[in-house]
Amino acid sequence: MSRRGVALVVAGVCLAVALVVAWVRPVPYVAQGPGLVQDTLGEMEGKPLIAVEADKTYPTQGRLDFTTVSVTRPGARLTLGDALMVWLNPDRRLVPRDLYYPPDQTVEEAEELSTLQMSSSQDAAAVAALREMGYDVALPVAVLDVSEGAPAGGHLRAGDVIRAVEGKPVRRVDRVSELLQSVDPGDEATITVRRSGSPMTVTTPTEESSDEPGRTVVGVQVGVKPKMPFKVRFHVDADVGGPSAGLMFALSIVDRLTPGALTGGLHIAGTGEIGVDGSVGAIGGVGLKIAAAEDAGATVFLVPAGNCTEAASQDPDDIRLVRVTRLSGAVTALERLAADEDAPVPECASG
Repeated sequence: MSRRGVALVVAGVCLAVALVVAWVRPVPYVAQGPGLVQDTLGEMEGKPLIAVEADKTYPTQGRLDFTTVSVTRPGARLTLGDALMVWLNPDRRLVPRDLYYPPDQTVEEAEELSTLQMSSSQDAAAVAALREMGYDVALPVAVLDVSEGAPAGGHLRAGDVIRAVEGKPVRRVDRVSELLQSVDPGDEATITVRRSGSPMTVTTPTEESSDEPGRTVVGVQVGVKPKMPFKVRFHVDADVGGPSAGLMFALSIVDRLTPGALTGGLHIAGTGEIGVDGSVGAIGGVGLKIAAAEDAGATVFLVPAGNCTEAASQDPDDIRLVRVTRLSGAVTALERLAADEDAPVPECASG
């Protein structure tokens, strides 16, 4: 072989190797696609997805689906080849990885956050639904988790209800951190809690926040711990996380506590983060969720008002987009549709 021929072969091999390396090189994106659609009135692994353990509940019919978006898991990375396949698929999207997983967040932290958001959405849904039904639900501030190696380890426990910090009463979650700032990092803080029904005062070391110099922390996660008049149990697929199923969870609970079917037998789907006050917040991936709901056969989709513009731009053919701002409004809209499928209700207008 001539010297020129050898050079061409070597160049070709080098180019092939470079292409292979580029093809398998990770890219800073994740893939999105339509995800799981599940009926909150149905079952999961032979158990009710939501079990309301009230003295009186009612049978129902129809469907109240929560919808999800399928996203590349935090421990996986897309290659250039993967990204190209996603780009060629009209049902999937590429989005910057940082929008889901910040660079300084570990895989374990991302998974824990997703699980916590799901758990919090279940609590908020139960509180909002019971308040909608006229129940009085107290929301004491409590320790949700004690971080490994935290100053509060061995002093505070998950489930402790926080009554006061440094002798000052606590009635809001943000009040705990606010009152801790009266203590210098490294000094001890005095926290009054109720544990297993008994009041006690705990003295715990503090430290300086690694994220905010000068800020005093004790290494616990604080939230509300609802005092419910009866138990509401959830049995949701462990792979499903995030807060966006809250609205549909709440509607399912309301349905079980009222005579007749809230759906009127219709196939309803939707999404939205629920607040304990019944407010409905915007979420991500609404277009993909609408597509998943349409594929599942839903004829009505409940859309948070903050997502209406994006939802209407999808211009779906066979599904009605109902605009919701609060749980009470969603209940009213479904009651109207149950009586007359063509009844006027707030909708996401296109254009």
